[in-house]
Amino acid sequence: MAVKLIRTRIHSDRRGWFSETYSREWLAQLGIDTVFVQDNSSLSKTAGVIRGLHFQRPPFAQAKLVRCVAGRVWDVAVDLRAGSPTYGQWVGHELTPENGLQLYAPVGFAHGFVSLEANTAVEYKVSQPYAPDSEGGLVWNDPDLALPWPLDGRDPLLSEKDLALPGLAGFESPFVYDGTPLAVDPA
Repeated sequence: MAVKLIRTRIHSDRRGWFSETYSREWLAQLGIDTVFVQDNSSLSKTAGVIRGLHFQRPPFAQAKLVRCVAGRVWDVAVDLRAGSPTYGQWVGHELTPENGLQLYAPVGFAHGFVSLEANTAVEYKVSQPYAPDSEGGLVWNDPDLALPWPLDGRDPLLSEKDLALPGLAGFESPFVYDGTPLAVDPA
C-alpha cells in the first residue's frame, strides 16, 4: 500500500462548511481497506511543535489516516520498508481544515508533523492500538532524511522521547517492501 493524499469534499454555504471525513466504503474505492481500531487527537499550543517521526513494529504496526481539524500542519511519512527503492524517502503535505486533505500512511512508514500555527489540532485513526513495547521512531532532524521542516526560523518544540530517537543510519527495518510505490496523486 502506498502513502495516499486524500481530498475530502467540502460543502460550503453561508453558515460555513461540512465535510465527510471518513467512510469505509469511500476509502475502499480508493484502494484503502484498512480497519481502524482507535482514534487519537493532539493539540499543539504553539507553532513549531514537532510530533514524530513515529511507528510501531509488528505485530502492532499501524496504518494512520491523519487530518488537521484546527490550524495547519506539515505532515510527513517516511518509507521504512526494507528493499523499497524509495527507502528513506518521504512525502510531505500541508493539511488544514480548509483544504480538506488527509494523509494515509500505511504500515511501513514513520509518521510525523509540525504545527504551523498556535492551537493546532490533529486527529488520526490507527489500525492497531498503542503498544508501548512496539513503538519506535527516527529523530526529526536526521541528516540522512533531510526533511525540510517549515519552521520559519522558530526553534522546534519536541518531547524528550522524540529528541532521543535514533537516526536512519544503522536502523534495521522490521517492515518489508510490498511492491507498491511511495505515494500516489491526491485521490
